[in-house]
This record gives sequence, C-alpha cells and structure tokens, in this order.
Amino acid sequence: MKAVLGLEDGTFVVGDGFGVEGTCSGELVFTTQMTGYMEALTDPSYAGQILMFTYPLIGNYGVDQQNFESPMVHARGCVAREIAAVPAALPSVAEYFEENGLLGISGVDTRSLTIKTRTVGTLRTSLIVGSDDGEEAVRRARAAPPISDVDLIGSVSSPEPYRIAGPGKRIAVIDLGVKRHILESLGHRGADIHVFPHTAAPDEVMAAEPDALFVSNGPGDPRRATHAIRCVRDLAGEVPVIGICMGIQVAALALGAETYKMKFGHRGTNQPVRYKDGSIYITTQNHGFAMDEETLPEGCTVSYRNVNDGTVEGFENRDLGITCVQFHPEAHGGPRDTEMHFFDRIYREIP
Repeated sequence: MKAVLGLEDGTFVVGDGFGVEGTCSGELVFTTQMTGYMEALTDPSYAGQILMFTYPLIGNYGVDQQNFESPMVHARGCVAREIAAVPAALPSVAEYFEENGLLGISGVDTRSLTIKTRTVGTLRTSLIVGSDDGEEAVRRARAAPPISDVDLIGSVSSPEPYRIAGPGKRIAVIDLGVKRHILESLGHRGADIHVFPHTAAPDEVMAAEPDALFVSNGPGDPRRATHAIRCVRDLAGEVPVIGICMGIQVAALALGAETYKMKFGHRGTNQPVRYKDGSIYITTQNHGFAMDEETLPEGCTVSYRNVNDGTVEGFENRDLGITCVQFHPEAHGGPRDTEMHFFDRIYREIP
C-alpha cells in the first residue's frame, strides 16, 4: 500500500502505508525515544500532531496495551523508517493500526525529515495512505490550520468528573489530557484523586475540598486552557498548585507570565535537566510550547533548567504554594529518574 507525506514547504516523500487508507493532517513532530512507542502514540498531548520516530526500527516488541497512556492512539498519524514485521509479541504495530483504523507511513528517510524540522521548525503536514499524490498531500498540508488555532483540549479531557478513591490526601486534577501513569503515580502514594473536566470552575473544584490542585499535561497551545488558567488564578494561595507539562504553562499564564511556541520542541526520553541544587536528571518530555522566564512575576524562582538549551523546566512560588515541572516525572517507558524525586516531594509537602 502506497503512502505519501506532504509538508507545507512543498516537500513530499513517498513510502509504504500501514494501517488503513485515509488522510490526516497536523503538525509533524519528532521524538527521539527508542522504546515506549505505544506510550507516545497514546499520549493525549500528541492530539493534532503526526508523530515521527527518529529511532529507525519501531514495533520490535509489538503492542503492549497494559502500558498505554490512554485507551486509544491520539497522534493523527505515525511516521517511521521501519515497522517491525515480526515482533517479539503480537499484535504488531501494523496489525494494531489496521484493526483500529489508524494511519501510518514507513520506508521514508526520517533522518532527513528530522534535520529539516530542526532547521526550519515544525511544519504543517498531511499524510495520505493509499496514494502517492505528493502535490495533493502538500495542498492538504497548506490547508491545515496552525495548531494554535485549534482547540484540542476538549477532545481529550474527560467529559464528566470522576474519582479514584484513596486513603490519603485529596487531590483535585484538572484533566487537560492527563496521562494514565500520572494518576497512577499519585495513586501509588495513597492519594484520593478527584478528576475534573477542563471546563471545571473554581467553585466546582473547591466543592471537593481538595488538599491540592493538580493541572495535567495536554495538547496544543496552553493559552486555550482558559478554564484551567482561571482555576489556578483564583485558587493559588488557597490550595497548593502542582503542574506537569501543560500544567506549568497554565500556572505561568495564570500568574501573568507569557508562553511561546518553540521552534521544534522537546520530545523524547533523553532530555537532561538541572535541578536547583546542581544535580542533573534525564527526563521524558513532550511539549512544543514553553514559558517565558523573563515574564515570571516576583516571588517565582526557576527550579529546573534544560541543560541543552537553557529553557525553564520547572518553577516554584513558595508564597502561593505552586510547584510545577515541564518534564514528565511519571515517565513510561522511562527513564524513571525523577518519579520518586518529584512525586514523593510534592505529596509530602501537601499540608
């Protein structure tokens, strides 16, 4: 089955399609991870994006559904150099994509596409499976809206509140597309978790009488998380606020800081961050937006910084009880360097 990937700059590449025939469009983003490919594909933060793996062989251990971050694949399409034909366990990635109506392309030069993305920045892209019409793929890519113009959070947030009962501290979670392993990390510490849709109002959250407010990861532009921004703005200082990934950006916006779209973002399992005590951790990350350090208000201090490019990876405001990180300390499938370091500390510090 033929497939073609077209980019808004006029580039297109033809390869082998897998999954089903069809078309999808979105940002083309790359991740450098070598394992955890299904965790990435099922991460709600990839909604609206076509996910490309830089590691050349994907699918060698099959599809391990017990480690999914959500019940379904959220990436609009998958791009790989090679998809394993005979994995260690079944189903294979190709079989799973076909059974679930998903779109993918293999047999393309992912190295060249990654270099292009790093050079010119993230590009709108269209994937057509079942065709090799490059001009049509480019036309569709150019017609796709920029990711900041699309409201993606509503498509991945829970439509109704729900509870994961526990004997410990009560944590209200604003679900912007929360990963399953974030909830599991909280649950392993005994937290009584109350999950709210992204539209939850501050009084709805406070009706649960939480000991802390947690703001999750999510897809797209953080400025579209208007309800979550309002919650943090209204509740900071009343209850401790914890954020991961989009959660840090929401907290920053709530305090009056600014965010910006990165050239190509941080996506992978090998991002080094330096903690305020000088120690360095290797982290999993998935974000295309970042907070502007220069706009952080008085009282906020940077707690983590990216070793590669100096961007902010965490900040705190002790007066307001805010603790946020940009990386994913729950990290499946790894590394686990910061899971205990982060979750033990934030859970212990909740009054």
